[in-house]
Amino acid sequence: MIDFKNVSKTFRLGKREVHAVNNVSLTVNEGEIFGVIGFSGAGKSTLLRLVNLLERPTTGTVYIQNIDVNSLSSKELRARRQNIGMIFQNFNLFNSRTVAGNIAYPLKLTGLSKQGIKNRVEELLRFVGLSDKANDFPNQLSGGQKQRVGIARALATSPDILICDEATSALDPETTAEILKLLKKVNKDLGITILLITHEMHVIQSICHKVAVMENGEVIESGDVFDVFTNPQHLTTQRFIQSVQQDLPSVNILNEWRLRGGKKLFRVIFKGDITNDAVLSQVTQKHQVHFNIVYGSVRELQEKLFGNLLISFEGNQDAIQNTLDELKTIVDIEEVVQHEG
Repeated sequence: MIDFKNVSKTFRLGKREVHAVNNVSLTVNEGEIFGVIGFSGAGKSTLLRLVNLLERPTTGTVYIQNIDVNSLSSKELRARRQNIGMIFQNFNLFNSRTVAGNIAYPLKLTGLSKQGIKNRVEELLRFVGLSDKANDFPNQLSGGQKQRVGIARALATSPDILICDEATSALDPETTAEILKLLKKVNKDLGITILLITHEMHVIQSICHKVAVMENGEVIESGDVFDVFTNPQHLTTQRFIQSVQQDLPSVNILNEWRLRGGKKLFRVIFKGDITNDAVLSQVTQKHQVHFNIVYGSVRELQEKLFGNLLISFEGNQDAIQNTLDELKTIVDIEEVVQHEG
């Protein structure tokens, strides 16, 4: 659906060059929700703007449905942009137009009849849950309602692709959850491919199928959300994941545990169906070792279970080693290097 092939974008600021995007290659498949995450200045916004040529690549090629968008004529590019909806962090609504008027605006540019526009606007208002707000103005709406209008407007021309530029960063957590639920509905019910950028890992965790992590204009890690979350390779990725998943207790808790006689601590990672199996009980009983869950949780991630537990073992040292050796053949397990208080 969308292919970035060795794409770079360089801006010239006086005598200085800024490499906003540096040799990025990514593929967004049809029907996916693909998230791009990075801290400010990582290059994610520039990457997004390359899709509909709001910025043109300095080098490399952006393909949409196997078409090099940089090769399109002005007329062809206008037609292509009608198939790409955009929603923004700050909503970008016309304050002088009603909700219905905002949604109708892109339809007027297509030459659709007045009745056709009216029918489409009513359909979209029902879809985003704002049928009773058609005649309200943006300043009468909450932030979440404004973003629903923005989504309806982006869907007006029945696009194949929806681009989301920090679509939830101006919203409170509860409203964010509602908007993310609506975006999942857009993807599932309408089959629209969604490419979104964010600096919030919980957004990626909540709705994305795949994720790319950007830093200094480069993609430093990418893959299925479940794989990246459960086995992050890059330090920056680990920092993002820790923002939504506290995988270690506080220093004070660890110190108290050590004062009570705790020594070695091991992280055990369970993925998928094995999370439901009594692996720990079976293996430790076999070797006559006792275990204690010091910290951790089991949760759902992309409709799969993911367990992250910190465990201590008690018993004969040889038996503990045999337990660890057997567990390593079944689950991911490693000793935790305890940080000092």
